[in-house]
Amino acid sequence: MGHQRVMRRFAKWHIWLGWLVGVPVLMWTVTGLAMVITPIEEVRGNHLRIESPPSPLPSDTEIAVALPADGERPVRSVSTQMERGETITRITYMDGTSERYRADGTQMSPLSDVEARLIVSKEIRGGDKVVGTKRFDAESVPFDFRRPMPVWQVALEDGTHVYVGTETGNVEAVRTRWWRTFDFMWGLHIMNLQTRELDDQSGFNYAMLVLFAALGVIGSILGCILMFRRRKARPVPLIDK
Repeated sequence: MGHQRVMRRFAKWHIWLGWLVGVPVLMWTVTGLAMVITPIEEVRGNHLRIESPPSPLPSDTEIAVALPADGERPVRSVSTQMERGETITRITYMDGTSERYRADGTQMSPLSDVEARLIVSKEIRGGDKVVGTKRFDAESVPFDFRRPMPVWQVALEDGTHVYVGTETGNVEAVRTRWWRTFDFMWGLHIMNLQTRELDDQSGFNYAMLVLFAALGVIGSILGCILMFRRRKARPVPLIDK
């Protein structure tokens, strides 16, 4: 009798937990299914990038770029490579900003609207079908970019947004329509539609995620225990012939 009483209590808890976590569990399942329907390479827009083999630097390349004085502006890295047929030296500073220099040491201006369009047309499939461009400062980038750096947003006919760094001259991100759907589903999945970052562990959304996940685990454990519940076989009614 004691065993049956405990099992009945577990069954009640299991039912109440089912009602409590049913909606989050359904949401996690639906959003998880939506996120795995499309390969992650297509979500990230990798299939739209036109891969071109890197060009070697000419053997007679001379670089005349002077680094800032010590303590004036700390440098993180310096790289020189061929970009679109021109020798470019890129200096990246510790604050995340960067500058580009030609081989003769002259600093290159930030990318223009026309240059951003040309880069997208050469490096992105369908990049010649542009419907509009817009420049964003590092402090006001669109939500589907979410990186503090100045960029050009090149919008294509199919709804794809290509982001080109005004200082780097590179395609920094490709955001397809499906990427934005994926991003929304991800926000629902982690119960954080504000920042959509899982490492944001200080807010109310993260606490709710942990709470419902813990309740879901408890409910699953109770369900597994109830699988061993003994049930009396119901008598089969006799049918008079």
